[in-house]
Order: sequence, then structure tokens, then C-alpha cells
Amino acid sequence: MTTFFLSHLRHEKRTSKHTILAYENDLRQFSGFALKERKTENLIDCTKSDIRAWVVSLSNDQISPNSINRKLSSLRAFYQFLIREGKIEDSPVAAIKSLKKPKRLPVFVKEKNIEDLFEIMENSSHFSDVRDKLVLELLYGTGIRLSELLGLKRENVNLENAKILVLGKRNKERWIPLHQNLILTFKNYFQSIETQIPNLSVNSLILTDKGQKAYPVLIERIVKKYLSLVTTEKKKSPHVLRHTFATHLLNAGAEINSIKELLGHSSLAATQVYTHNSVSKLKQVYLQAHPRARKLTDDLK
Repeated sequence: MTTFFLSHLRHEKRTSKHTILAYENDLRQFSGFALKERKTENLIDCTKSDIRAWVVSLSNDQISPNSINRKLSSLRAFYQFLIREGKIEDSPVAAIKSLKKPKRLPVFVKEKNIEDLFEIMENSSHFSDVRDKLVLELLYGTGIRLSELLGLKRENVNLENAKILVLGKRNKERWIPLHQNLILTFKNYFQSIETQIPNLSVNSLILTDKGQKAYPVLIERIVKKYLSLVTTEKKKSPHVLRHTFATHLLNAGAEINSIKELLGHSSLAATQVYTHNSVSKLKQVYLQAHPRARKLTDDLK
């Protein structure tokens, strides 16, 4: 039934490739556990006890609560599919509660470090250097996700009107404005393609050195390479630049609902996590702006 479930996700739900792959891996992992540890060969026959035993096993293996909860979500979706197909009456996952997740604030790069980042990037005309700069400018300048970056095509870029069309989660489209530095970088990038990759055969925007569609590991390497030059933060992923985009906008006074639309969040709750990172900035603004706070600061000088 897993094959039919994955086909349902792919063709009817139009779920992203990354999500389908995660579901497939989770179901394969649970199936292996059920067969080896619980002697259950068919996922339809699995019980609440089987799933609880798997959760305990994952916890003992030091798997994070976030990862375990995602795996439980995969099982929930699978067993709900079985119910709709009439294969089972009740979901064995229904009574399984998600694990409590520790609250973690988004990691972001300081504004000064971002300034240093673009200052030290080589003003080279070599394709890979121009491409790397565009990747960093796009991730930080628009806040798009890694999957959204890789999904961009050349026709999604509208330099005349200074905006790009991004295809987000659940195939939801959104337009994001481009600032002048990004527009200039785009022009350099397109020129570099014309002169150095003349026989281009793919329509993807971000390309490898050989003119093929870029892949996740390449983007991750680019981001890690350059962030390592300006920050000591352990996490140096494309998503860190998305967090940085949102945090810097909020610190500069951008309205949170506007940031929500730019990020492509479906609910405001997902965007509000960035307000925690802005407390120090708000304190600074308060001390500089409030009459009583300003008077005390002046008296202390």
C-alpha cells in the first residue's frame, strides 16, 4: 500500500518531491523496525504498541523530537490514506502524541557580517564566482527556501519590474521584489552565461559550472564556504540566510504581515518566531525614542 500512497501524494496531492522522499524514507524505516523488532510484516497490521515502541527506539538512538514528530506525521498521513481507502477503520497513530519540542530561536547572521560577506566576495567575471554571488544575494535578498531557489527558471525573473516569481509550498506562487544590487548581479550572471555557457540546454536559473541544473549539495557548499569567512555560528545553511533576511527586515521596522507574505508562510505564527530575535533591537529603539528613557540617558552623560 505504500506504493499507492506515494503515488497518491505525487499525482493527486501534488506534494513536493522532497516531502515524498521524506515520507518514503520514514515508512521504509518504520516497516524495517516493525519487521525486525515486532515481527509485523504488513504495515496495515501494525498497532499503537508497535508505533510507541518505534518512538522509544528512535529516542534511545538520540533522534531529535523534531525528527520523530516528522516521522509520526508521515505515519499519520499514511494511515489516514488507508482509512479513506477502506483498508482499516482506525488509525494506530491517533492516540500517539507528538513529543514536546525544545524552543529554539532561529540562527541568523549579524548585519555587519553580511556587509563583510559581500565586500570580500571576489568581483570576478568567472561564471562560478558570479553564480555564487547570485546564490547568496538571492537567499539573503529574498528569503526564499533552498527548494524555491532550485525551482527558479529564467522566465521567473522580471528585471524590468524588479521582481521574481517564486513557487512555494503547496504550489503557491508569490512575487518578491528585487533590490538594485540583486538586479545588477542578475545582469552580470546572465552575461556570464551568454559568454561562458553558450550552448545552454536547461531552463533552470541556477546552474552548475557545466551548465546543468544546480542541486542542493552545491548550494549548501556555496553558503557554507562564504559564511565560514564571516561568522563563527555552527549552523551555516541556506535556511540561515532565510532567517537572516526576516530578522533584518524586522529589525529595520518592516511590518510582520509583510514579512509573512515575503516568506510565503501560511500563518502568522510561523513568522512571529523572528520577533524574539528582535528584542534587543526593540530595547535600543525604545531607549533612544521614549522621552523619559531618553532624558535619563542624557542625564547620565
